[in-house]
Amino acid sequence: MSATPDSRLPSRPAEQCAGAVLMVRPAAFGFNAQTAADNAFQRADTGAGAATALQEFDRLAGALAGEGVEVCIATDSAQPSKPDAVFPNNWVSFHADGTLVVYPMAHASRRPERRQDVIDLAIGRTGFRVRHFLDLSWYEGQGRYLEGTGSLVLDHVQRVAYACISARTDPELVREWARELGYEPVLFRATDRAGRALYHTNVCLWIGARVALVGAEAIAASDRDAVLTRLRASGREVVLVGHSEIEQFAGNMLELSTWDEALGDAYVLVMSETARRGLRPEAFARLAGATDSVLAVPVPTIERLGGGSVRCMLAEVFATA
Repeated sequence: MSATPDSRLPSRPAEQCAGAVLMVRPAAFGFNAQTAADNAFQRADTGAGAATALQEFDRLAGALAGEGVEVCIATDSAQPSKPDAVFPNNWVSFHADGTLVVYPMAHASRRPERRQDVIDLAIGRTGFRVRHFLDLSWYEGQGRYLEGTGSLVLDHVQRVAYACISARTDPELVREWARELGYEPVLFRATDRAGRALYHTNVCLWIGARVALVGAEAIAASDRDAVLTRLRASGREVVLVGHSEIEQFAGNMLELSTWDEALGDAYVLVMSETARRGLRPEAFARLAGATDSVLAVPVPTIERLGGGSVRCMLAEVFATA
């Protein structure tokens, strides 16, 4: 996979929320027994599968477009079969300074998702300008992994990269990524209620323009205060949730930038209907009060079989000047 490096953009005010997203319409969505080995959110199911997942995908893409978000849809290739292609944020990220990163994936069944034609489509549709290309995928040969914005939850304004250490998130690769892109790494450990490591950071943490939500109950006691202190230092309102909300994908949300005739530049907080129902009324009220609109879309088949929710389906593409 290749791209031509160029000079970096001059510094400018950072934006937390992208106005465009890359989505990949799956060709062979289904339960992946290989990834289920360390993703406790996945559930094997002999019922609804690929056809229902396509309906959920199309509903989310249409709802985002209806909110004014630029949605770039790539179509998954039929061969090889890629049951998790609907989750592109794990293998690629597009940054406002023109940096394009591709990542090392823990499971061999997911590595064919990295496709140059998908990157080219996103660049062509959104006008993203590649000025620096960082290819970390070769670390797969060393058995070391970092799965994109699944592994990394980013505060673009404060330049902080939060990462929950797991089999899919190598701490040294987090530090290398942070050095390359000029972020401060904040590493921690987090587990589910059974004591299993959370496979991705973005199931227990997300950061918006004015608010952040964190599953503090899941974070190791030795790391919790440091994470909360750093989050609060950003000036954002910090909403705490527990294991029950995390299990309903309340940590797996994303705030995006959009434009509204009445509001002008605005933010929309995107979550699944599962997450919406799982949030306590007080927590939802605080989130809704810190954004301009909330979009809740049902994706239960993708959540159940794939073990990821709406945030995992969206690879942000930040505007480059």
